[in-house]
Amino acid sequence: MINFESKYGKCPMYYTMSAVEGKWKWIILWEIYKAEVIRYNKLREELQPIAHKTLSKQLKELETSKLINREQYNEVPPKVEYSLTIEGKTLIPILELMYQWGEKHIDN
Repeated sequence: MINFESKYGKCPMYYTMSAVEGKWKWIILWEIYKAEVIRYNKLREELQPIAHKTLSKQLKELETSKLINREQYNEVPPKVEYSLTIEGKTLIPILELMYQWGEKHIDN
């Protein structure tokens, strides 16, 4: 019997979808892309009504996938900034196409 991982584990589409799956990841990437560098609280404000726990989890997963950078500054109050990595920037054409598709079809 063939299991899912042995059949799709090396599939480029499966890999891509697993790296960016989730309700919020694409829009998080879009907001970081638009801002270039964005602080945590500003990102959370832009993504309302996202929960703190959800945003934190999605950011950690994107960081683990090497799609975003997390820069923490040791100061009071704590300052954390996010930006796209070189790998994350390779998704920009896809993000822009998704935005354009949405613009064309949102009213339909």
